[in-house]
Amino acid sequence: MNETLKRTISGAVYVMLLLSSILYSTESFFVLFGLFLIIAIYEFCNLIQINKLPSILFGILLYTAVTLLSCYNKITTDFINKTFNTQLDLSINVKQLDLILLVIALVVSIKCILFLFYDKIQKSSISSKSLYLLGYIILPFIFITKISFGVKDYNPKIIIGLFIIIWTNDTFAFIVGKSIGKNKLFERISPKKTIEGFVGGIVFSILAGYLISKYYIKASPEFSSTSIMIWVIIALIVGIMGTIGDLIESKFKRIAGVKDSGKIMPGHGGILDRLDSVIFVAPIIFLFYQILYYVS
Repeated sequence: MNETLKRTISGAVYVMLLLSSILYSTESFFVLFGLFLIIAIYEFCNLIQINKLPSILFGILLYTAVTLLSCYNKITTDFINKTFNTQLDLSINVKQLDLILLVIALVVSIKCILFLFYDKIQKSSISSKSLYLLGYIILPFIFITKISFGVKDYNPKIIIGLFIIIWTNDTFAFIVGKSIGKNKLFERISPKKTIEGFVGGIVFSILAGYLISKYYIKASPEFSSTSIMIWVIIALIVGIMGTIGDLIESKFKRIAGVKDSGKIMPGHGGILDRLDSVIFVAPIIFLFYQILYYVS
């Protein structure tokens, strides 16, 4: 099969699966990203050479536990109280848990950025590799599910809007970079990325954020300057941090000596290759929504 056709079909299946699961129900969204998490852990363990089975089991357990506590708090609380005859209030504990997990994810994000410049993961200890697995892979998937709730209830438009911005950034960074790109962004990690492409991706991401805020998230007459500001900030976060996330995954692959993180998507590589941007921006977007919540 022609490589371009293979890539097109694979990409179309991925997008349809993603959109249908997000739109169908909260549960289908959680299940799909739980499956994506398992595959991502498997691929990442191959890259950094650590044991897969305990990593996958830990990831599933943490993802499931936090999802149940965060998104089905009342049901989970009632079940625990009835089963163990207690009077627990888990709502406060969930907020504290979110804060702890967010701090861990942000610390590891900083560690990943520094890793771009000096670290060599093969020489790192098992504990350091495990920290990368937790903060760079597992926790971002948890925050992706949390982002879908915005500041209140499950809203598929939020997560779809986020993916649209990410796809816009990736697409136009490639187009602008290929058309007029001359100055390399980070040549020793990703030779094809250019500063012009990076800037072009951000500009078109901001445009996409504006259009999303006006015509998709809050169509007129509810459309407001606040909505524009929120989605422009999200677009800036995606444009800058998403590119850094892409570079970080490229660094892991370069050290491992592989082109792609996996082969599950013909023509595209692995799940990490498709989600490298969103998993790196997810904790930062979640932090941004928490700030919005407390300000409002």
